[in-house]
Formats: sequence, C-alpha cells, structure tokens
Amino acid sequence: MPEYLPTAPYRGTRDFLPAEMSVRTQVFEHLYRVIESYGYQRYDGPILESAEIYEAKSGQELADQQLYTLTDRGGRRLALRPEMTPSVARMIAGNAGSLQFPVRWYSHPNCHRYERPQRGRVREHWQINVDIFGSESANCEIELFELVHDIMGALGATEDMFVVRANDRTLLSSALSDVVGVTGEQLLQVFSLVDRWEKYDREKLAADAAEIGLTDKQFERLGETLTAGTALLDELPAAVREASHLVEVLNSDAGRLVKFDPMIVRGLAYYTGTVFEVYDTSPENNRALFGGGRYSDLAGLFTPKEIPGIGFAFGDVTLIDFLTTHDLLPKPRNEFDVAVIPVVAELGGAARSVASALRRAGLRTSSPLEHRKLGKELTRADKAGAKVVVIVGQEDWDAGNVTVRSLATRDQRTVPAAEAADAVTRLLTGSP
Repeated sequence: MPEYLPTAPYRGTRDFLPAEMSVRTQVFEHLYRVIESYGYQRYDGPILESAEIYEAKSGQELADQQLYTLTDRGGRRLALRPEMTPSVARMIAGNAGSLQFPVRWYSHPNCHRYERPQRGRVREHWQINVDIFGSESANCEIELFELVHDIMGALGATEDMFVVRANDRTLLSSALSDVVGVTGEQLLQVFSLVDRWEKYDREKLAADAAEIGLTDKQFERLGETLTAGTALLDELPAAVREASHLVEVLNSDAGRLVKFDPMIVRGLAYYTGTVFEVYDTSPENNRALFGGGRYSDLAGLFTPKEIPGIGFAFGDVTLIDFLTTHDLLPKPRNEFDVAVIPVVAELGGAARSVASALRRAGLRTSSPLEHRKLGKELTRADKAGAKVVVIVGQEDWDAGNVTVRSLATRDQRTVPAAEAADAVTRLLTGSP
C-alpha cells in the first residue's frame, strides 16, 4: 500500500473551503469599505523581514518565543512577519521624502506566530492594520475611535455588544511611579504584570509581583490603582494629565466612545502613549477582540526623522468568534446566480456564447463543462443556489431564442437570445 501524505494543514493553520471563504470575503469587504470611506489607502509588504526589527521593538515574548525564523543562503536572519506595524514603519521611513504627512494607510496581511493553538489563537492569521503617521494631534485618537465604532456597526454590532477600553502608558507610568512607588528599573516588568492582571489568579499575580521586588503593600496599592477608573486621574500630576492625548479625548465629546481603564497596557514594547483594546461584552466570549495605540518612535529604527504613528490591528480569528457569538456572520454566497444549459452537446458552444453575454451584463453565470441530461443539470443548478436557468434547445436556438426559467417559481418564458440578460435580470429582481 502506498503511503500518502497527510491531508490536514500544519498545526495552527487553516484551510478555507469556498463556503467559509465566501463568509470571510463578505466580512472583509464591509471593513474595506468603511476604512476607505475615511480616506485610508491600502498597501502591502513582504512576508519576510529582517528578524532584527521584531527583536528591537516588538517585545521579548514575541521575539524569543513566537518568531518563525530562518537564515538565508547569504547568512541573513529573516522572520516570517508576526505583525505588520514594524514593516509599515520601515516603509514610511524609507519613503518619507515623497509622502505628504499625515498619511492614512491600511493593509490586510497574513501573519505568523509560533503560538500554542487554542480558542482565539492560531499560528497563521490574517489581520487588518490601520495606521496614521506624521501627526501628534489627539484628533488621531478620536478618528480611530470613531472608525472602530463604525467598523463594528458595519458588521451589525450594536453599542452594547462591545466596549473600547483605553489607557495611556504615560499616565500608567506616572501612576506606578507616583502612586504605587515602582522604580524605573521595575517599570517594564510591572507593565508586563499589569498586562497579565485579568488572566491569572491573585496568588499568581502576588507571587510575580514579589519576584519583581514589590512589597505586599505595593501589590495591594497596585490592585487599587488598576481598578480606580477615572478617579485615578485626580491623583496624577497636572503636567502629566495635560500632556496626555487620551485625557484630551476623554474631556471632549468623543469621550463617550471609550472607557478609561488603567488595566490596559498592551504587550508590545513599542507603544509609548495611548493604548486601547476592544472587548466583547458577551459572557460567552468576554475577551479582547483587537487593539492598538500610539508609537512615537517606531520609525526611529530606520531614520533620524521623527515620525509619530498611531494605529490598531484586528485579526480574523477573534473577529469571526465575535460575529459567531452574536449571530452576525453572513451566509455563504451561492456558487452562481444563473446557469446556461444546452439541451444537447452540440449546443455547448451556443450555451457558452449566451453565458458570456450574461457575464458581460454583470451576472454570475455558469455553464456545464461536461454534457449531462437536462434534469441533472437543473438539479445541480438548484443545489448550487442558482436563481435562474437559461435553457438552450435546438428548436429555440434555430429561431434565435432561449428559454429563461426561475427555479424558485418555475415561471419561464421564451425570449430572443440577445435579450436573455434583460429577461434574467427581471427574474432576479422580481420585475415584470
């Protein structure tokens, strides 16, 4: 017996059969339209990047544990991109002389991380990235928060289905230093602890805090700080509050779009200011869906020119989980809307010419690749979701006609072949 290769995809990756791909395509098309309505332009970049750009700024966990790396024949260390933000920062820096800032860009790359596959996490995923480069205005935050709400609305989500939880790393740094008493050497480790705060039980958090060097009193004060909400802002120096983009947003009419939450910190090391995460409020899927923030110096890896950036990214896995939880997934599209069927094999060319005319009229049309009996082709068209069939019979064709039939109502009419597209359109739209 021959040994066959496995048919399952590599662990943590997925096959998308046509029905699932149809659902995904419909979802992403909604998102593209909303994002582009704000003036964002789509870009793309290579799936292979220098491993250094992730090791420099993306954080230790990603660089040490999640990168897929390789060494090419020239001895260069490369990585399959685990995220898009360092790549777009490289592209912005490399083309800064020809760009008119601020720029609004978006992309939809596939990314790879060596994760432990589980609900919400796989090893290859697709994510939409939305970024603004070249502006320090708090209007950037406001626009992105508005865009998030419009994106969720375009997917059918209502305001009670999600919440945008936002923080500012400068505010959190001040709170940790001035309120909790964290030292500068401990700050990044405590950031990491805060990022895990809702994922672990209190004993584990206390043990991790002790390992960092926090006292029991500091640990208690840290817990109080992270749950203080907007009351925490009153404990911070006025100069810190005045410099915060997020505080400016909270004090504007756009403050209704977000909830201030000191617990939001984001795991990636390049964030420097505003950070936010969008959470599903359903008890069945109460988790972060996606997030982002401001990165003031990421382009500094590639250029001495200061180019501030802010953006967010959301992956397909958590997005589809959200839509499934709230019963918002669209139905798969049918294979085609119209089937053109020749009654005899000799009319195959005639059927193809009619099908071509229907396609030129914008109709999704199929014709048989192999000749089969009319009844079997009608059954196949019905199972494929076709709404209308065009039957090409010898007698009709000799007279320059075809038969157009609705599969839903069985209504049919004989029309000139040149008018088939109009007749099909009327049946599809219910017009007389």
